[in-house]
Amino acid sequence: MLRLLIGGRFLPNHKSNYFPNILSSGRFLHTQTSSSDDSWTNNRDLNIDLLFHSCTKTHLAKRLHALLIVLGKIQSLFISTRLVNLYANLGNISLSQQTFDQIPQKDVYTWNSMISAYVHNGAHTDAITCLYKMLTFEVKPDFYTFPPVIKACRDINNGKMIHAWISKTGLEWDVFVAASLVHMYCRFGIFDAAYGIFTNMPFRDMGCWNAIISGFCQNGKGEKALQILDEMKFEGIKLDSVTVSTVLPICAQMDDMSQGRLIHLYVIKHGLESDLFVGNAFINFYAKFGELIISQKFFDSLVTRDLVSWNSIISAYEQNGNPDRALWFFREMQKDGFAPDLLTLVSVASSIAQSRDTRGSKCVHGFILRRSWFVKDVIIGNAVVDMYAKLGNVENARELFERISIKDVVSWNTMITGYGQNGLASDAIEVFQNMVEKNFVTPNQGTWASIIPAYAHIGALKEGQKCHSNVLKTGLILDLYIGTCLIDFYGKCGKVKDAMLLFDEVPKTNSVPWNAVISCLGIHGHGETCLKLFENMIESGTHPDAITFISLLSACSHSGLIEQGEQCFNAMEKDYGVKPGLKHYGCYVDMLGRAGELEKAYDFIKSMPLTPDASVWGALLGACRIYGNTDLGKVVSEKLLEVDEGNVGYYVLLSNIYANAGKWEGVNRVRLMANEKGLKKTPGWSSVEIDKRMEVFYTGNYSHSKCEEIYKELEDLMMKIKVIGYVPDYSFVLQDVEEDEKERILMSHSERLAIAYGIISTPPKTVIRIFKNLRVCGDCHNATKFISKVTEREIVVRDSNRFHNFKDGVCSCGDYW
Repeated sequence: MLRLLIGGRFLPNHKSNYFPNILSSGRFLHTQTSSSDDSWTNNRDLNIDLLFHSCTKTHLAKRLHALLIVLGKIQSLFISTRLVNLYANLGNISLSQQTFDQIPQKDVYTWNSMISAYVHNGAHTDAITCLYKMLTFEVKPDFYTFPPVIKACRDINNGKMIHAWISKTGLEWDVFVAASLVHMYCRFGIFDAAYGIFTNMPFRDMGCWNAIISGFCQNGKGEKALQILDEMKFEGIKLDSVTVSTVLPICAQMDDMSQGRLIHLYVIKHGLESDLFVGNAFINFYAKFGELIISQKFFDSLVTRDLVSWNSIISAYEQNGNPDRALWFFREMQKDGFAPDLLTLVSVASSIAQSRDTRGSKCVHGFILRRSWFVKDVIIGNAVVDMYAKLGNVENARELFERISIKDVVSWNTMITGYGQNGLASDAIEVFQNMVEKNFVTPNQGTWASIIPAYAHIGALKEGQKCHSNVLKTGLILDLYIGTCLIDFYGKCGKVKDAMLLFDEVPKTNSVPWNAVISCLGIHGHGETCLKLFENMIESGTHPDAITFISLLSACSHSGLIEQGEQCFNAMEKDYGVKPGLKHYGCYVDMLGRAGELEKAYDFIKSMPLTPDASVWGALLGACRIYGNTDLGKVVSEKLLEVDEGNVGYYVLLSNIYANAGKWEGVNRVRLMANEKGLKKTPGWSSVEIDKRMEVFYTGNYSHSKCEEIYKELEDLMMKIKVIGYVPDYSFVLQDVEEDEKERILMSHSERLAIAYGIISTPPKTVIRIFKNLRVCGDCHNATKFISKVTEREIVVRDSNRFHNFKDGVCSCGDYW
């Protein structure tokens, strides 16, 4: 058995766990100390490398340490220094330092090892202190001493001191030292110094070129990095796999596909395409531009694959909206013997959310919990919270969010976004306030992009303006996405002029800000202006996308621009290459329906090349409700309930159609159908912002603290507006009751309660802004026109479809909504 350790013959395979078992055996140690075989004291025969390589745990390293002491090998400076390195690599810096301290005579190699040990374990201050001790003992540093010391510098002052000392030693132009200095100055943002060192080097090897390029790439100086790459090629220096894998991410980040393709040609010409690092880099590069076929080809061409390869291809499909393919690769990766890591699970969690795979979410969650990754790593915690939120399970998302022990700003952003995506704006705002006021986390770009839409959703103008002010202080106002969020916010709060002013300031590098401003003007009924903006967008060279045409068709619908809407729909694919989707068909049907063209809309649906979904049939059913077409409404409702029988809103629409026609048996039948399916009608509510606080009123609400004052104000208002011509329209009371009761029901609609509260809570002539979750009924619309006249107030109402600006007895919609 002892021969297994002698002379390197009959040694077990390096993957075998046999040797660690021997090391842990007390009998083995006893054998070594009692053996009379002199070969055990001979370095030539004792396989030191195997001893060290077999120690993968601290307790094995300790036993090896004891064995070396027993055998007298610890006297060797080389062996002792290797022990210093061994403990450091195992993460036990304390034992590494103890071993180092026990070495009586240390050479430069030993000092270098201890400095590297400190840096490897994050003890940067100790590394620099160790250098000063080394100088105190008059041990002269060499070119291996300084790279780890330079890496240990946490501030520029230390860095400059070390640089000055290096200059005195004459080692400044050693390629390893110079490359480290270049990295350091790039890290601290002093790029002129980094480039100065690089250009003054008498000799520059491949490592130096890669150091300066990666230094600039990693610190946001991509354009300069590409310039240096051109210099490198001009000087005839061949790119290697490190260069390629460093530069490609910057090309992707800068949206410079042409540069990436040039590098691709270079790689083919010089036979680098089969290199693992190059292949992985190109998988990610082409995925950034949606070129999944090319990414797939690079993945397939790899002779050997590592975990990075699998993570890259999974991420490629996940980020490009193909979650099923991403999950297929995840399964194939495991079949190939690779265990997923944190990055894998982040992509998989996102893929599961995209594919709405509830069962898969539980499997991934369980996998993560078994490895305690959720507790240990905030990135995976954030990914799982995001997964549950996108699956609509905000309860689980919030529970897991609370379990993340150390939350970063992304954690808060993820939870805020999760609530927002699920229509829970008030919860999103509560998390935001908790983040800022109780946890003192500074919002970043992602935070503002998440919370501003939440304030827009509930129409909290004052609080949203406060966010705008804070954004201005951070200098993010010209950011494309923050600016777009603010355009959308002001549009949804009825401040069209403010939205337009922001649109003029925001950089228009793509269709996003154009889409936002067209949508904003559309819901305010400015259809003609939207069409003009679309012309300006095309003239600016910005290509419209699917969202552009949804906003444009919706604007035409709200403004009654039927002919222009038809032209836009027909031009989508023909002139702009945008294939109409179900949402576009739904907007087109809505446009025809609002104009009363019900039969034309029905024929259009029957001729569609796509199978109509609930949004298409729902648009027509809503029009049947407006125009009282009971027969067509019944036909449409049957089609609608075939594709979506779980949406209570459609049952309500059909019930209202029957109620308007006085067919109460039909009303009862539809309500019974909804009840049998366990569906409950969404209660109507309206909100008004008073003194930065949102007050919410539900239809028929009597629980408000100022309930008596509100209803008294309403009674007074009803009397005043009847004098100037208001006549209640009882057709909007969907109950078979007496006329007196019908008038009381109309008076208790949520928007009227909110308006009355706004009047008694604000000074005369103050603008009142109301936000309603459902479509405003015809009687409330008519009553509000009269109220605006008798109170001499401007009343802005945003319902589920559009804005109504009431002033002097007239509505901005022209009674077309």
